[in-house]
Amino acid sequence: MTDVVSTDPRTGAAVEAVAPETTTAEVAALCEAALAAAPALEAMGRERRAALLDALADALEARREEVVALADRETALGTTRLNGELTRTTYQLRLFGEVLREGSYLEATIDHAGDTPMGPRPDLRRMLVPLGPVAVFGASNFPLAFSVPGGDTASALAAGCPVLLKAHGSHAATSKLVFEVLAAAAAGFGAPEGTLGIVFGQQAGADLVAHPAVRAVGFTGSVTGGKALLRIIESRPDPVPFFGELSSLNPVVVTPAAAAERGERIGRETVASFTLGAGQFCTKPGLVFVPAGAEGDAVVAAMSEAVSGSPAQVLLNEGIAGSYGRTSAELAQLPGVRTLARGGQPDGEGGFTAVPLLLSADAVDLPAGVTEECFGPVSTVVRYEDEKQLLAALEEVPSSLTATVQRGTGETDLPGTVAQALRPLAGRILFDAYPTGVAVSWAQHHGGPWPSTNSQHTSVGTSAIRRFLRPVTWQGAPAELLPAELTDGFTGIPRRVDGVLHTPGS
Repeated sequence: MTDVVSTDPRTGAAVEAVAPETTTAEVAALCEAALAAAPALEAMGRERRAALLDALADALEARREEVVALADRETALGTTRLNGELTRTTYQLRLFGEVLREGSYLEATIDHAGDTPMGPRPDLRRMLVPLGPVAVFGASNFPLAFSVPGGDTASALAAGCPVLLKAHGSHAATSKLVFEVLAAAAAGFGAPEGTLGIVFGQQAGADLVAHPAVRAVGFTGSVTGGKALLRIIESRPDPVPFFGELSSLNPVVVTPAAAAERGERIGRETVASFTLGAGQFCTKPGLVFVPAGAEGDAVVAAMSEAVSGSPAQVLLNEGIAGSYGRTSAELAQLPGVRTLARGGQPDGEGGFTAVPLLLSADAVDLPAGVTEECFGPVSTVVRYEDEKQLLAALEEVPSSLTATVQRGTGETDLPGTVAQALRPLAGRILFDAYPTGVAVSWAQHHGGPWPSTNSQHTSVGTSAIRRFLRPVTWQGAPAELLPAELTDGFTGIPRRVDGVLHTPGS
């Protein structure tokens, strides 16, 4: 039996064997346990599940120092970044507790029996219910917030769905530790056995997706990995929903007014954004449209200086490092692409390192390869002469999680036109900011058209819970057989009754 090994990316050396790869039989047992747990988890109700999420957050917080230290050893992301990520992780667990207590996510709707222009209508009552066990694949680049204790897990548990986790090989030891913390806290709280499970190894992930007990899959990773899981899902007798976050270029447009007003600052801040976390953010700005002329030159000069002063960075694993080396070299050799600046070289041998890279191309003849994602600290400046040339180039850009407009003070005409052109391409449009910050909130959305994601609701923001729910309508049901939230006297959550929205206290 093969062991899953934890590696130190700073040295490239294996550190410890974390766990044996989970066998097909073991995966099946975990799936059956999750299926058995589903009714009891739903029956806990909203208040108890909210308290469970709070308990999980408390348990992670109590082990903060240990979790952060191990995650840093496995990812080289740094303790400052990882402490912030753990804070984000506990916050989103607690936020989904608030979602449960508030209750509007259920979309509770009542139409009483009565006459309509179409004839008599029966009594109809509708709300959302849990799908059942959910498979969640941890992401390489966020060992906490998008991994074992991340947004997929928090939203699925909030929905009332047991979670079966696929540990990511880039941080297998962190995944194991955090899972043990969560599982112990869930058991201590009184959650049903089988509420949480974890598997290790690539084949175990495939077995998980294929198992009939699994009713949905959440995945953050490459397009290639996502398509592989989709093929498994499509071969099932009963295909299930797949919620994938896959690839994103995240274009940034700098208007001439913005370049003239604060070009040097935009240049420095853009480099800080695309090199953050060694360029391993799904929201990394990989394409920056800068106007031609002196004002745009100031932006590019500041970017070049910032990249030249950037040290070599450590990537998460050998595969990412190899892919970055190949892809960034291929980008630099494309016809029409120029190398503007390179960062510092690695010190010594060993480790999964990357040299930051800044490239340039012209909007009038944009090479197709420039519009493909390269995971790591590289970005391409695209120079445009005028609005017509800019808008034509944007038509060649694939869909992304985000799109950004840097505008001059009070400027609205060109930014409005650009934003309108970008809206079909992105799920989040930013103004005068940088896409590598993704707040967790009720209004947040972290998706976009394919290939960025393939779903309307994504892993960030409270609407993430919607992925793991389905609607059920009760027709002519006696009050004794209705969920409490659909009974006539219930006032604890927002509901639409006979077409009128009612909120608690109204």
